Amino acid sequence: MIKLPDGVDIHNLIDDLRVLSWEACEILLFYSQKIKDSENKSEIIKSQSVQDPVTVADLEVNDLIINRIKQKYKDICWTILSEENAKNNFDSFNKNFDWIWVLDPLDGTKDFIQGTGNYAMHLALNYKNKPFIGFVLIPERDELWISNGEKSWCERKNGSLINSKMSRKNHIKDMKIVTSKNHRNNTLNKLIEKLNFKDVIVMGSIGCKVASILRGESDIYISLSIPGKSAPKDWDFAAPEAILKTAGGEISTLKNEELSYCKLEFEQRGVIVASNNYLNHKDICMKVKETIKKYDLYDF
Repeated sequence: MIKLPDGVDIHNLIDDLRVLSWEACEILLFYSQKIKDSENKSEIIKSQSVQDPVTVADLEVNDLIINRIKQKYKDICWTILSEENAKNNFDSFNKNFDWIWVLDPLDGTKDFIQGTGNYAMHLALNYKNKPFIGFVLIPERDELWISNGEKSWCERKNGSLINSKMSRKNHIKDMKIVTSKNHRNNTLNKLIEKLNFKDVIVMGSIGCKVASILRGESDIYISLSIPGKSAPKDWDFAAPEAILKTAGGEISTLKNEELSYCKLEFEQRGVIVASNNYLNHKDICMKVKETIKKYDLYDF
């Protein structure tokens, strides 16, 4: 078992992050409703970037979580990597810490703006560039997914637990794939078609996609980034990875290697596979790889 920094108790930390997550939930739900009701979304959308929009909700949750962690644990030797802070200056972040918080205050901002409900807050604590603790908050479903480094579970705001169970389907033809709503590309579409999954579910937010695997609603998620185009970042994957792995699932590169964090510009490039069963994950990756090679879909 990994030992947390001196002065940090795992139970107290989980309790603090639980409270903090539900505070973030109130902010996200407030602005989600406001954006649905507002005739002038420009009041809430701070950046209209097609690829990377930013809202007031992103910024307020970002500030809430960073400031609260700094206040509560001001003498602890760790640092915070946040999407909103890193955007402004990738080079300003000091990677030379064993313990790094990885925060995405609003994963699925496009879905947030579109009003689909498929958005989440991600918060992970990485140890030596590997996710350890993970929180994925899905406000519109009243779900808080938590991993304490040993096990995963899901709670509602009232404290009740949500019973959910991943399926153990391990044959591609029997599996349902969950894929991106706003970030798909022709190569990924062709791959999904050739693999011939039982069903295709379209959804925003990587946190929401992984949660659908955890609930047993889907079985697999594939991320495929095209060279020269945008790619997912550390804050997209860290918290969902922590939760999925301690729940018995797996996430890896196509070569069945662990994801590596704090790389150049914090990008998670290439083909990444998340599945419902670590025992069969290697075989699933092999099947995906063989299909890519057979149809010459992607240069990996």
